[in-house]
Amino acid sequence: MIYLDSAATSYYRPPQVADAVADAIRYMGNSSRGTYEAALSTSRVIYRTRCLLDKLFYGDGPEQTAFTMNSTESLNIALKGLLLPGDRVITTVLEHNSVLRPLYELEKQGVEMKIIDCDEDGILDYEAMRQAILQGARLVVCTHASNLTGNLTDIGRIGRWCREQGILFVVDASQTAGIFPINMQTDYIDVLCFTGHKSLMGPQGTGGLCVRKDVKIRPLLSGGSGILTYSKNHPEEMPTALEAGTMNGHGIAGLRAALLYLKEQGAESLRKKEQELAWDFYIRAGKIPGIRFYGDFSDRNRAPIVTLNLGDEDSGAVSDYLATELGIYTRSGGHCAPLLHQRFKTAEQGSVRFSFSHYNTQEDVDAAVKGLKEY
Repeated sequence: MIYLDSAATSYYRPPQVADAVADAIRYMGNSSRGTYEAALSTSRVIYRTRCLLDKLFYGDGPEQTAFTMNSTESLNIALKGLLLPGDRVITTVLEHNSVLRPLYELEKQGVEMKIIDCDEDGILDYEAMRQAILQGARLVVCTHASNLTGNLTDIGRIGRWCREQGILFVVDASQTAGIFPINMQTDYIDVLCFTGHKSLMGPQGTGGLCVRKDVKIRPLLSGGSGILTYSKNHPEEMPTALEAGTMNGHGIAGLRAALLYLKEQGAESLRKKEQELAWDFYIRAGKIPGIRFYGDFSDRNRAPIVTLNLGDEDSGAVSDYLATELGIYTRSGGHCAPLLHQRFKTAEQGSVRFSFSHYNTQEDVDAAVKGLKEY
């Protein structure tokens, strides 16, 4: 098997991640629900993981990191907890449905939505974004890297414009958290939403959001918290305010192990290997007649994603052939990015996405190129 779908989820993970989850299942109790060692040790693991994430993203302190089960939950909490009827929100055609669908729901409730377009290579129209920001809004939300094209968004530039106008800036870091540098301070990010199961290489069912200290988000859920039992209201202090119920302590233990691995290996060196593999695949696949790529390949500094079509061939047929005949696993279809597919006029055909991990090899690239040639 050759796994080239790391943009969907990490299949290859450091072995210590599985070991940490197994140990957690054997020995962990419930954080904040007891003063015995099994519960206290769980609290320590969760707190240490908050610290690692806070340092990774240059947040406002570990207490400002709240855990969720994925980016979708994080984005729902942020958007539904910050926007009210009558507010204006700015977003882009690059977004995943984890941003778009909550916004469509909020639009029905009276939130005004402005969507910024891109060019034929999927590059955001920054001037249109700047003009929209100057016109005012409650919030801007955008992806750091498109899960369809791999293009990076200049979040530092957008964040600066937002801060100058007093507009909240929410970033979807699903494709970049852990492997690309993100600095909440210098990028002027108010809320950073991330998932643990992609470039962070943690278990599925882990994720979170890092929130700037003076940003107050209305909780999406309320319930058990382990503290203030006799209050009728859910606690307002972070991170408990956004963490109702028992957390995925077992998964968070695995996420901590993955964060320690990234810290030890160095995210930059891992990212460079992924980018080199993706770039080699792009160059060699580009020599195949009929290949059409989607995205901006003028710069190698991009997410390790190469999305393409073979002429007018159905993307699902190509992906199925690679999987069933050659054991090469890719992603086909719409990739939960409907507006960008409409922009590329590929809503019906879809596209085939190849996404790389540093665990992939040159032999994997060779096989993928050979498979496309033979289709």
